[in-house]
Amino acid sequence: MLPNLRREKILELLKEDGSAKVADLARIFKVTEVTIRQDLDKLAKEDLIIKEHGGAYLKNVEDQVKNFTLAHQENLDKKAIIAQKCLEYIDSGDTIILDSGSTATEIAKLLKGLKNLTVITNALNIAVMLGAEPGIEVIVTGGEFKPPTLSLTGQKAADFFKGLNVQKLFLATAGISLKSGLTYPSISDLVVKKAMIDAADITYLVADSTKIGKSALASLGALSLIDFIITDPEIEEKHKQVFKDHEIELIIAE
Repeated sequence: MLPNLRREKILELLKEDGSAKVADLARIFKVTEVTIRQDLDKLAKEDLIIKEHGGAYLKNVEDQVKNFTLAHQENLDKKAIIAQKCLEYIDSGDTIILDSGSTATEIAKLLKGLKNLTVITNALNIAVMLGAEPGIEVIVTGGEFKPPTLSLTGQKAADFFKGLNVQKLFLATAGISLKSGLTYPSISDLVVKKAMIDAADITYLVADSTKIGKSALASLGALSLIDFIITDPEIEEKHKQVFKDHEIELIIAE
């Protein structure tokens, strides 16, 4: 991996996890710790991160957690359209899994007022948002806390889903491509996403059109893991055709 691309992926990981250790980054990117320290030095000089002994952390992450706000707020107009479409696939009496992230948060906002619904989530902001709704039962996983996404991750979060059988999962992703499949900036999330998919009868991948054709650091697996993709109307025609050619069910929110 070229140095510029590696630093870009390191920054994506920090934006997802909030912090990282030099030793872990060296293992993930298969380079020496000296190389990682040089990468972190450059990112720090660009005022993108803050270095600390043995690692680095994202700027402003403490303020973001105190304010209980998500770090990723791009393309909210597209995500709101996708969320509205998702409501058509949620029925009274359903038990659903809501993944963490801004698109899932937009879905959660629209669930207020629904009755007889059970929501399982690893997103603390979604749990707080829906926890006082009289018609919604909220169940939260355990796991390690990720500040930028206000979510719980890792093996303990994944173990929560063992033995569960739910109707629907609304799954987020950072990038979608036929070559890399479903991709994420953080390796710790992969085991959680896979456990969510295994627990659900139907998986809806919710992703705005800017994520299609892009790849993040870690691949969860092929697009065949999911049943439907729900995206916004700005999806490119070439991507529509690719999904059609590979018999991948595409739902466009309009």
